[in-house]
Amino acid sequence: MHALQGLEPRALARLFPELSPAEARRVISGVMRRGPELLLAPIAQVRREGLAALRARAHVPTLELRSERASRVDAFVKYLFAADDGALLESVRIPLAQPDRFTVCVSSQIGCALACAFCATGRLGLRRNLEAWEIVEQVRLVRARLPAGARVRGVVFQGMGEPLANLDRVLAAIAVLSDPSALAIDARAITVCTAGLAAGIRRLAHEAPQVRLGLSIASARPELRRRLMPIDGAQPLSEALAAAREHATLTGLAPMFAVTLLRDHNDSEADAHALADLVLDFHARTGLRPRLSIIPYNSIGSPIGNPIDPIASPITDDPFTRSPDASESTFRDVLAARGVFTHKRYSGGADVDAACGQLAARA
Repeated sequence: MHALQGLEPRALARLFPELSPAEARRVISGVMRRGPELLLAPIAQVRREGLAALRARAHVPTLELRSERASRVDAFVKYLFAADDGALLESVRIPLAQPDRFTVCVSSQIGCALACAFCATGRLGLRRNLEAWEIVEQVRLVRARLPAGARVRGVVFQGMGEPLANLDRVLAAIAVLSDPSALAIDARAITVCTAGLAAGIRRLAHEAPQVRLGLSIASARPELRRRLMPIDGAQPLSEALAAAREHATLTGLAPMFAVTLLRDHNDSEADAHALADLVLDFHARTGLRPRLSIIPYNSIGSPIGNPIDPIASPITDDPFTRSPDASESTFRDVLAARGVFTHKRYSGGADVDAACGQLAARA
């Protein structure tokens, strides 16, 4: 059985020769508007032969919405979904500057195998990859709950999981998200964030050249980055940067570099100078300036249950604290003095565990 949310119209027409290309577009458009109800009634301008084939070999599964938690201090909203196998995943609705316009932060895996020290998802381990339809369904369900006149303008793959470790399904989801007959999100408004899987970065450049790249740096000092992001031991930052340069050259898109500041770990002047060296070298080699995003650390130590092993002991320890304002200011000043200017990302929804690094499918 083929899940229709995971197929863009051309893929649907290839799998179902009973459908014309125009009918395939109508089916996918109907899926995005009507969800599981689509196959329960006739579909306008789709022949009975095609509808019968769909009912025999396709379905429209969905995710169960377990909770919807709106922040009390900003317009972020976190959604907890359950898959058919009981696995829990989270998505976040992020407000944009334009009224009634939102980005959806989606998950690509249940848990994560990379174990970045400052990320709650990394503490869970990896249970499984999400299917393409499960990724798309997060956006569809969030969009369905928007007020009248509101729209989803962007998607960022920065929820639970490492997107490039599930790249086949992520690429399939991107094809649906950006298709005019499906969710019609401009591919340039889709960002895939990674801890630094070089082969995946290169493939992303070739197969989704309009999609933007985000790279988590953590530290420009290799020995420190390896402690914060264990993946650096197998795939060093130097390899990820080489792939990011290829991505920038092929696509013409400057990447986003993300650094979460951790008190007394990566927020010193020496750290800032090392980061400046990295950014300036990237610019010199590609002619493009990365967008450097500084992210305040969000606590991952509040007691939580483990959705992968519900009887496991709750996680209560917090390994880091947020860098003080004075240290962050000095860090930025060092970068600015080197000609590297930063963007401070507003990481909202912390009061409902929706901020950067906090997603862990808390039941």
